[in-house]
Amino acid sequence: MGVLTDAATTKMSSKGQVVIPEEIRTRLGLSPGTRFVVLGERDVVILKALTSPTMDDFDELIREARRQARTAGLGRADVRNAVIEEKKSR
Repeated sequence: MGVLTDAATTKMSSKGQVVIPEEIRTRLGLSPGTRFVVLGERDVVILKALTSPTMDDFDELIREARRQARTAGLGRADVRNAVIEEKKSR
């Protein structure tokens, strides 16, 4: 993540809406409908754009999960059975 050097001001509407300045929207590639996680503490509000993982990201997550399962001595049947048991417990 880069250093935050470009600042802009905005204000909140009576409905709690805040406009993200155009230059920041353009630079970050934000478009209408972009969803955010909003964190707040004291006088700090942080918006984090939510992005869907790419297929490459998803494939990497699957590879890592499989590697960890093998390390733990779990096979496909063990994982499938664990999922079935978890679903039953809900």
